[in-house]
Amino acid sequence: MAYSDVDPLADLGTHTVTNQAPPLDGFDPLACDPALTDALRREGGAREDLGGLAAAVGSAEYREHARLADENEPVLRTHDRYGHRIDEVDFHPSWHALMGLSVGAGLHGAPWAGGPGAHVARAAGFYLVSQLEQGHCCPISMTYASIPALRHAPALAAEFEPGLTSRAYVPGLARPGTKAGLLAGMSMTEKQGGSDVRTGTTVATPAADGTYSLVGHKWFTSAPMNDLFLTLAQAPGGLTCFVLPRVLPDGTRNALRVQRLKDKLGNRSNASSEIEYAGALAWPVGDEGRGVATIIEMVSMTRLDCVLGSAGTVRAALSEAAHHVAHRSAFGARLADQPLMQAVLAELAVESEAATTLALRLAGAVERGETAFLRLALPASKYLVCKRTPALVAEALECLGGNGYVEESPMPRLYREAPLNSIWEGSGNVTALDVLRAVGRSPESVDAVLAEIDAASGADRRFDAAVSALRAAFREPDPRTARRLAELLALCLQGSLMLRTAPTEAADAFLARLAPDGPWRTAGTLPSGTATATLLARVTPGRP
Repeated sequence: MAYSDVDPLADLGTHTVTNQAPPLDGFDPLACDPALTDALRREGGAREDLGGLAAAVGSAEYREHARLADENEPVLRTHDRYGHRIDEVDFHPSWHALMGLSVGAGLHGAPWAGGPGAHVARAAGFYLVSQLEQGHCCPISMTYASIPALRHAPALAAEFEPGLTSRAYVPGLARPGTKAGLLAGMSMTEKQGGSDVRTGTTVATPAADGTYSLVGHKWFTSAPMNDLFLTLAQAPGGLTCFVLPRVLPDGTRNALRVQRLKDKLGNRSNASSEIEYAGALAWPVGDEGRGVATIIEMVSMTRLDCVLGSAGTVRAALSEAAHHVAHRSAFGARLADQPLMQAVLAELAVESEAATTLALRLAGAVERGETAFLRLALPASKYLVCKRTPALVAEALECLGGNGYVEESPMPRLYREAPLNSIWEGSGNVTALDVLRAVGRSPESVDAVLAEIDAASGADRRFDAAVSALRAAFREPDPRTARRLAELLALCLQGSLMLRTAPTEAADAFLARLAPDGPWRTAGTLPSGTATATLLARVTPGRP
């Protein structure tokens, strides 16, 4: 038979696929995450509020929306076909599906109008959708964080809060007063300053009617299609916070020009832009010269979401890895049954649990107004949890091997997302120095954090030794060792929570990380005798 006579579609014996994990679609992310459900109950949230959202997060439909939103990046249209300046960004329909899911679940501003437990339940929901797709979480987070800052201007808060707390997702430009739902953003950094927002050169010129005209360039403004933005500019009395709507009360477009979209490493579904204010109309929020003090409340809430988002990213990577090893065999045994693989994933599991438990504890502190505790615990937690995420996601990706390195897998997207939260709202050095400043300026914050840590005093010698080291570091704060202080503080908080709330085998495994070689060693090096199989089974998604 000639080669040309062979049917190219004939069965050549390669189409039967074996020893591959089935798609992780249709799983319940709550059922394999006891750390989340236990923390939710402990901090005062309601699990029943999350059932529908969890089902969507684990569904094939929304997992496909996450893939499509990431692959089809937003597109900037500065002008229409006739040459009119429009400054609009087009998003893929899957972006809007994800936004509708999170807004409908009240993960944006809704908790500020909710009842008891609303902030904790919202934190758990944000952690869940962070496992699904992180790009759309940015406008969700900024909207949540905008309301405490807006309340420095009660009249503006009364005008905008109904739209910001509404569960209606309404894309497109319109006067804020005519929209059923609003989204807010923040626009602070400039080319010459970055995190040093006091060096901003945007100028705010007051008018007789109480408004200001803003002229300047902002270097990094995410979600430029949001309805309004909190921004910083130099007023006659100094750096001041303003609220700036995209559409003015008379229905005309404000003078906000989108210069370009950033080409980013990750978070690609979310439009991050450079914008220019060309005489944009804005209203002051708080007093002139008090811009940083006003905006810091927004920064604190977005830092909380950095911790939640990073914990969610780690949990998503852990789910993918645990699912893979449960269905894949090598060298005559399931990967999940092989001791060294168990050791790696058990270590990822306990660090994921510690991050989740700490993140929900912070959300509980927001709920209860524990300001002194948050002033120190929040930047330290952001430092450690976000800093650890890239390493943990890389370990999880390695569990999948080549199957995790190809773009058909969710793992490359998770890996590209992993460094983001460590950069946003203050990189490692910024947050570590914030910890140092809080130690020096706020003794009540030190007392609040130590009270939380000391609740587990005497339960474990490794923990007690770490706490002693922390107390010594508090007595001699030094900028050169600020990172070590932030790391040790967050580890002690996690250790205390794990000792008090986690199963014995999980707490014991986590506390092994407080040994002298520290948390930066590679995963899979827990002491012999650790209950690795039990820890892995605890976090493995049920087979769809």
